[in-house]
Amino acid sequence: MKPATCVLSLSMILLTCSTFAFPSASAEPCASLTSLSLPNTTITLAQSYTAGETVTGTTTAPVALCRVAGTVKPGPMSDIHFEVWIPTDGSWNGKYQQVGNGGFAGSIEYSAIATGVSRGYATASTDDGTSGPPAGAPAFIGNRDVLLDYGYRAIKVTTDDSKAIVEALTGQAPSHSYFVGCSDGGKEALKEAQTYPDDFDGIIVGSPVNDQIGEFGSSYLYNMEVTLNGPQTNGVPNAYIPASQFPLLTNAALAQCVGIDGGVATDAFLSDPRQCFFDPQVAECKAGQDSSACLTPAQVEAARKIYSGPHNHSGQLLFPGYEPGGEVAGGWSSWISGTSPAAPPADGALQAVLGYGFTCDLFLGVTTCNYLGVDVDKQDAITRKTLQPILSSVNPDLRPFKGRGGKMIQYAGWNDTAIAPENGLNYYRAVESTIGDPHDFYRVFMVPGMAHCSGGAGPNSFGNGSSNGPVIDADHDVLKALELWVEGGIAPEKIIGTHYVNNTPAQGVQFQRPLCPYPKRGEYKGAGDPNNASNFKCVNHFDDFDPRNLGPQVAYDGRDVNP
Repeated sequence: MKPATCVLSLSMILLTCSTFAFPSASAEPCASLTSLSLPNTTITLAQSYTAGETVTGTTTAPVALCRVAGTVKPGPMSDIHFEVWIPTDGSWNGKYQQVGNGGFAGSIEYSAIATGVSRGYATASTDDGTSGPPAGAPAFIGNRDVLLDYGYRAIKVTTDDSKAIVEALTGQAPSHSYFVGCSDGGKEALKEAQTYPDDFDGIIVGSPVNDQIGEFGSSYLYNMEVTLNGPQTNGVPNAYIPASQFPLLTNAALAQCVGIDGGVATDAFLSDPRQCFFDPQVAECKAGQDSSACLTPAQVEAARKIYSGPHNHSGQLLFPGYEPGGEVAGGWSSWISGTSPAAPPADGALQAVLGYGFTCDLFLGVTTCNYLGVDVDKQDAITRKTLQPILSSVNPDLRPFKGRGGKMIQYAGWNDTAIAPENGLNYYRAVESTIGDPHDFYRVFMVPGMAHCSGGAGPNSFGNGSSNGPVIDADHDVLKALELWVEGGIAPEKIIGTHYVNNTPAQGVQFQRPLCPYPKRGEYKGAGDPNNASNFKCVNHFDDFDPRNLGPQVAYDGRDVNP
């Protein structure tokens, strides 16, 4: 079979490739793949679908495809599920894409698979071996195999098995392979680059929870303790900040900093909150003021602590704090306050749900615990010794990935309330200090006003997940930009981010902004329509540390080597 024919147009910055037709001699029909022999693997389904046919739940086949599902048992108590879908209507672009998970995983990402297939890729996903329990975590109790599978084995066996299935069906190994993930998927993406550098030509790392010890273990526990512990009034913790009061913080931060951080004065978000130096005391109640229109001293102190992040008893930063200006659109209500000030996880806050699972199940090995009574410093110190080797992907030595020609794009929203945005920048800085300037193979794009992986008030659509820009090309789409870098040798100098009216594509484009590779940021030129990306420029803005954090951050100590 001949490889795809690619035509690179430098003037249009586009890479177009002809689709692949399956060779007749060496290809296997879809249904026969149930007999395919792969290590520790049982193929449980191999079925053809027509375009528009329901595949599972509400997910339909975007094109005619072959769906292959399997289970893998690298350990005696393992139960990894994965699926790979391959276009069979002639639309396959000859490439392989693997998509990541979120949280504690536990399910196959069908919508992400369908999106990948609709764009021509043979696309795979895994449940990371944690399908059994509701939130993933209880499966870890007494089951080291599941812990290892979730930590790194599931993504590796999915990669190996899926590529073999694609080749068996088509008679052709994928011409290029890409990994795309955000959140836990961002952690998985970095694990691939660090531990399996030969698996993927290009990797997209979205808002990575690569330091899961610091995030789930320290940051989430800390945020719950500073808002829910301490004195109470009428059964409500004095430090608890309900969602109704978040606008007080957002409005005060915007009033102080909007328009002086590279953006424009009419923005509903901060373009670069690093230099805001916001103190929530400006929203503190004055004598005689209605407490619903201001913050109590206890609430002000809780907000300060959330911005600064958890520190150990020696003043060392365990994980970065969150940024001002994104309390409303960034999702503090979903991630931090929840539906009530009840003890976690009953409060419904996503940080509490994930942090409770981490502390009770992974740290203490029980299904229930006094979550708000756990010592953050002690938990961090112990889990960095016991769990970091399995769960984290913080190794900054990317020389093997760089040496084989791999390219990587990382992104995060400045209003991310799930994973502090400085976390990803800290990893990039660690790589830079370890191997030198990584700009020739690794670039980070920070997104003004974007929440976790997508959403928010900023230019949040650029091919991240299923959030496509108005044009799917290397200028507006992060995967296309990565492809152009890998296959055409042209590195992305900017990616255009789009904000749709009410975050709804059908309602049209509201504004666009350039997303610039760190340490650059987009800055308004001072004239022209601020809704037009051409009126912004990428400008160097060096900032090698988070100015709100006074102590050094816990550094990589070499303990994420797979056991």
